[in-house]
Amino acid sequence: MPLIRISLRQGKTAEYRLKISDGVHRAMVETINVPAQDRFQVITEHRADGLIYDPSYLGINRTDDVVFIQITLNAGRTTDQKRALYKKITELLAKEAGVRPEDVVINLVEVAKENWSFGNGDAPYAT
Repeated sequence: MPLIRISLRQGKTAEYRLKISDGVHRAMVETINVPAQDRFQVITEHRADGLIYDPSYLGINRTDDVVFIQITLNAGRTTDQKRALYKKITELLAKEAGVRPEDVVINLVEVAKENWSFGNGDAPYAT
């Protein structure tokens, strides 16, 4: 169960937010074997002073349209799978939502399977 947190600048349209949401989810389904129904996301918009980023870190020129994507997921994907995920997210967001590739910042947080409860206080993946 990946839990996705998407942060972006305040003032984007509902259609734009949905395109970002759909692109991230589709990329996970296509590259890291996330089930299609396994969709849990939080999209947060921030005022200009609440979304802080360096506009040129690592020689990448970012704009105020920067999108932060943090994905918490079960540990175990290979480096190649992660690279494929990053690439696919960036491609889909550029194509579907018009986000510049330079403005896509992705962070994966890997956790053990027993760290999830889907409801009812149960831990279905705990062994």
